[in-house]
Amino acid sequence: MVTAEASVKEAAAQTVSGGQVLQVGPLKPSLTATLSEKYDARTLPLGEDRSSFLAEHGETVTAVVTSGRTGVDAALMTELPNLGAIVHFGVGYDTTDVERAEELGIGVSNTPDVLTDCVADTAVGLLIDTLRGFSASDRFVRAGRWPAEGNYPLTRKVSGTRVGIVGLGRIGSAIAARLTGFGCTISYHNRREVPGSPFAYVDSAAALAAGVDVLIVAAAGGKGTQKLVDREVLEALGPGGYLINVARGSVVDEDALVELLTERKLAGAGLDVFTREPHVPEALLALDTVVLLPHVGSGTTETRAAMEALTLQNLDEYLAQGTLTTPVLDPRSR
Repeated sequence: MVTAEASVKEAAAQTVSGGQVLQVGPLKPSLTATLSEKYDARTLPLGEDRSSFLAEHGETVTAVVTSGRTGVDAALMTELPNLGAIVHFGVGYDTTDVERAEELGIGVSNTPDVLTDCVADTAVGLLIDTLRGFSASDRFVRAGRWPAEGNYPLTRKVSGTRVGIVGLGRIGSAIAARLTGFGCTISYHNRREVPGSPFAYVDSAAALAAGVDVLIVAAAGGKGTQKLVDREVLEALGPGGYLINVARGSVVDEDALVELLTERKLAGAGLDVFTREPHVPEALLALDTVVLLPHVGSGTTETRAAMEALTLQNLDEYLAQGTLTTPVLDPRSR
């Protein structure tokens, strides 16, 4: 006898095309458990088992759940010929070949808005920590250096600083709103000017950097923004300038950043993201002018729960209707 629970599970396991859900890459443990238990999702294996798995199951997969750290490249799309939707846990989707997905009519979704506050909070926290040297001061105390060496060196005032934001989208705007309360002068660079924004628009990232004390990177990742903050921008920021990055490591020329920081041609940096995560350039580990975080911008219990709920909402809508709740690309009939 088939139970009601089994019937629901069987129905949930079928996408609009009659196929299966596939998890690609590691996800939040509770999300992985839900995908397995409720949707009967399979997980794409690594190594030698990957090819045999795709040969056996590739044609049955019509929906993928992944994250911005893993994504779905063009090669995997080829091996999933009936794929109709790529559902991302997280706001970033730069590891997915969106252009190829659009060519194939594959829908792509992410989880915007729900992580805006926490990432904006992280940016402000990094800014304060980097300019005031709080993490370095903490290490100074813990190492017993205060009694031996006297007071910690003076640092940089936060209130009233000139702040430039690269990317005045949801997160960039939330950062600007917070820093307005600190009396900061805000300017920004976008691909295009934001209508009605109270902040000054600057038409290039280099020009923006040249006129501010702190440059905050909040632009989306992807091919269009790769190394947008390049050597020219960093040199324009100058030896008195600070860089804060809560976007994607790919948006900044990391090699140039490391060189300028080690040569004291930048005052400091607060980094939550890196080009080759989880690997951090070794040269940065010894610098007290740099604050390093392990990509925790959205890492609160409340925000990750909201991200998980929105991920599942996107998946459920695709399974039931063939549409996505928060699409980056709308799926087309396949």
